Amino acid sequence: MVENSSAEFVFVLHGLNDTRTNKHIYFGFGLFVYIVTLLVNLALVITVILDKALHEPMYFFICSLFINGICGSSAFYPKILADLLSDSHTISYTACLIQIYFIFFYALCEFTCLTVMAYDRYVAICKPLEYLSIMTHQKILKLLTFSWLYSFLQTSIGAVLTARLALCGNDIDKLYCSNWEVVKLSCTDVTVNNVYGYFLLFSHVSQAMLITVSYIHIIRACLQSKTGRVKFMHTCLPHVITLINFSVSLIFDVMYARYGKSQGLQALHNILGIEYLVVPPLLNPIIYGMKLTQIQRQFVKMYSHRLKAVRHS
Repeated sequence: MVENSSAEFVFVLHGLNDTRTNKHIYFGFGLFVYIVTLLVNLALVITVILDKALHEPMYFFICSLFINGICGSSAFYPKILADLLSDSHTISYTACLIQIYFIFFYALCEFTCLTVMAYDRYVAICKPLEYLSIMTHQKILKLLTFSWLYSFLQTSIGAVLTARLALCGNDIDKLYCSNWEVVKLSCTDVTVNNVYGYFLLFSHVSQAMLITVSYIHIIRACLQSKTGRVKFMHTCLPHVITLINFSVSLIFDVMYARYGKSQGLQALHNILGIEYLVVPPLLNPIIYGMKLTQIQRQFVKMYSHRLKAVRHS
């Protein structure tokens, strides 16, 4: 039995075992994607915060999604980039739990944010005359607080349940520390962890049903007029693309982690394991920045003025 609290205890990450060549190319590409992800998300967050024309419910919720994307990316990239430059792919017990916590939080918060955004779009399209009276500043603050606090509580409980386990091994067959990979190393009974996992599954299936019901009503409303269809394409389509991309990639990762063969192709395992951490934080700002005309217009306006000021200074 491994003593978890030992300062000497480390996990060994085996995800890079098949990536012994071209490490510097992977490092350069990964660093480039990480920097672009941070810059694009930060630029759009700053645009929404500083431009009063974007101080509307939808843009605040999108801004929350961008901030969460920064959190998820920052929980993943620094460690994998360091491993690409090192021959020793280890991580301390404490650092592993911290990485698990923030990746876990990112995944839960992303889905909760998408649920809140679905509710916002439902009110905007199905009850347009009541939108401003329903989506007040107090309501927006409550929804944003709920999406982050609820995810924080869920993550904290999961982290405590994982931290209490005594471990009988330290080998993790992934590029990063994940909750289920650590739970599988436990010497003790993990029934409580499994029950909590089913609770999280039930919680997010319930959220998925709320999103589905919302979009059934949204699509019905949009089909009634040409204006409604245009509004759906401009404000709802980015949300649908984001939701499908994140949900599918996360389901693949969870299913592969629980039921996939560890002897399978390491490259496939890596792709399925990182897609939800890499693609949504990079794709979301691009989708919303390109599709939502208001964000695009204000973004170009704000930063073109700043570039002109720099040139004339």
